[in-house]
Amino acid sequence: MMMLTARLAAAAVFLAGATECLAQPAVRVSRVGIVSPLAGTPEPPTVRAFRQGMRELGYVEGKDVVFEIRYAAGRSERLPELFAELINLKVDLLLTGSVLGALAAKKATTTVPIVFAGLGDALSSGIVPSLARPGGNITGATYGVAGADMAGKQLELLKEVVPGITLVAVLSNSAQPQSVETLREIHRAARTLKVAIDEFDAGNDATMGKAFAAISASGAQGLVVMANPYFTANRVKLVQLVAEKRLPAIYFYNLFPDVGGLMSYGGSTEDSYRRAASQVDRILKGAKPADLPVDQATKHELVVNIKTAKALGIAIPRSVLLRADRVIE
Repeated sequence: MMMLTARLAAAAVFLAGATECLAQPAVRVSRVGIVSPLAGTPEPPTVRAFRQGMRELGYVEGKDVVFEIRYAAGRSERLPELFAELINLKVDLLLTGSVLGALAAKKATTTVPIVFAGLGDALSSGIVPSLARPGGNITGATYGVAGADMAGKQLELLKEVVPGITLVAVLSNSAQPQSVETLREIHRAARTLKVAIDEFDAGNDATMGKAFAAISASGAQGLVVMANPYFTANRVKLVQLVAEKRLPAIYFYNLFPDVGGLMSYGGSTEDSYRRAASQVDRILKGAKPADLPVDQATKHELVVNIKTAKALGIAIPRSVLLRADRVIE
């Protein structure tokens, strides 16, 4: 009798435990759609930084979050189709980089939450009406303080490194919404520095070749490369073209000195993607994008490639090296 009672008690404990397990809700897996303006091979450091940010917040990929990633490879005309594809997959949230990416995402949906990263100024480009209360279904993280002002500083740094330059080429993409304001800032800085500016436009392989042929014929002694996803996606080719012309150049993003560019001055795009993970986390937990202030970085970083400087016969001033956040030997 005692043995039967013990067995019944054990069975009751087992059934209670099984009932409790059945009663526990299944872990919900969030689906985050990512549209990167860059190429996917190798994986861009921006996407790696976002993954790292999500891991630091406790997310385990494949267990409680799945990333659906699409790459535009510098072709902004592909953005609408990539966003449409992800929206059809019923993702819970869209993450995108660049001004053009954020604008395309806004056009693609007014209901799916959007988080942007990898852009300098969300206000002047019309992505949000207010940094404190972005409204609608979008918020994000910028990579630096106001975009246009940075361009004047880039020209100033180039002049400091190559004091004798009097004519500087500026490579931009007119399809970029903030191009007009950025060029205006470069011209303001040029007047102060007593440097003439020659503008060149490129947004694809064909126009890039034409632009560099024209730059070579212009007699420019230096180059400022403005922010654009096409330039970043094709940074190796762009840096090679600059090297062939033996032009001292300053870029907007630290990936350029990593592949042989002379120097860069701008915000950390990777850091903006890492910080964007916090925005994604809060939205997946129920927050509304409209109520989440845009996360703004407050610092730009200077990267200098000494090896490239030596190849160009340039001695980087000590004053610049002391201000550099990173020096590539």
